[in-house]
Amino acid sequence: MSSNQKILIVDDDSNIAELLELYLNKEFFDTKISGDGIEAVRTFEEYKPDLILLDLMLPGIDGYEVCKRIRMTSNVPIIMMSAKGETFDKVKNGALIIQSACEMTEDTAWKLYKALQQDRIGIIVVLEDTKKNINEMLKKYPDFVALFNARVDMEPPSNDSLVAHAKAYARSREYSIDEFGVLALHNRIEQLQTIDHHVSTVDVRELVDEAIYNADRKNLKHFFDILFGRRYDDEDMIILTEEDFE
Repeated sequence: MSSNQKILIVDDDSNIAELLELYLNKEFFDTKISGDGIEAVRTFEEYKPDLILLDLMLPGIDGYEVCKRIRMTSNVPIIMMSAKGETFDKVKNGALIIQSACEMTEDTAWKLYKALQQDRIGIIVVLEDTKKNINEMLKKYPDFVALFNARVDMEPPSNDSLVAHAKAYARSREYSIDEFGVLALHNRIEQLQTIDHHVSTVDVRELVDEAIYNADRKNLKHFFDILFGRRYDDEDMIILTEEDFE
């Protein structure tokens, strides 16, 4: 794919959708997110993407119905994502991403194993989970190792990537972040990062929303920023400063 192509992400879990968007935007793909099935069909007709990442479990209409409606007018590539991995024949000649792979039941794991062994339905299968959980799953089902030809361990977004996402999100709301605001944002992200919690794009958006709330409070600082012309940048966007992120 060339870097100017468009990808429609359909998932009602905003954390997953926004993480996918972050990685794809880093590779210069254009993306849109839809959170339910009916909206996804409408967005597809308007956006005309080159690829669709489609969750199966959606509010409104499920992923199978979304795929059926899109297939009435288009052969756009669709990668279907499932948190359950409960069926394989329905994605014949397509791709299936099984999220939270470690939570598969033994029955589902056995069906997956048999489907991949027979190799008769022409599907690409991706197992997705944390590194620790994938290792535990492979210990539980060691025969899986021989059935998959690649493993990719993706690191969480770097702090620089998260800050870039925060700046883009702020601009979408007509705010900019000055140099000291960026430093303060880096510090807030560092404080949130722990062994048990990797900061996500959702966390970063909450930090920006909090800074916007602080910037818009009607206090003496707000008054003097307006009085001395420190509130807006050259593009007439409201500036978020170090104090707004504290």
